[in-house]
Amino acid sequence: MSTVSTKPYLLRAIWEWCVDQGFTPYLATLVDDNTRVPPGYARDGQIVLNLSPDATGQLKMDNEYISFQGRFGGVAHSLVIPVANVIAIYARENGQGMAFEPEFDAEDEGSEEQAEAGDADVDEAEDMAGVTAALQREQAEAPPRPPRGSHLKVIK
Repeated sequence: MSTVSTKPYLLRAIWEWCVDQGFTPYLATLVDDNTRVPPGYARDGQIVLNLSPDATGQLKMDNEYISFQGRFGGVAHSLVIPVANVIAIYARENGQGMAFEPEFDAEDEGSEEQAEAGDADVDEAEDMAGVTAALQREQAEAPPRPPRGSHLKVIK
């Protein structure tokens, strides 16, 4: 019997904590061929998504995928995010949450190259304090807007 990763359970727990506290849960994820997001919204192979109940419809967070309906530019889209691609989940208001290292399938072609190329990005995700400060500065300067690309840099 194989064990299931703790990652999907942690994602659901942090999402629930954010909602219970009145915070806006944000999800940062890598975008690849297995990720379904609206074209043109990912930046540098990443996207940050608002997972609040007000911003999503039919949110389902299972052990393999996160799926939901979201609006981008006023147009409804179905999104599917592999749990393996999630690099962070955090509260927009204070940056509290958790960062994860990207998972790569050993059978994938170029996995080593992907892992090496992603090493610099993963280092950035570990420095949540810097990300939090950047998010707080951005929020202070501009009113909330729909997610348009990545505001969270992945750290090694």
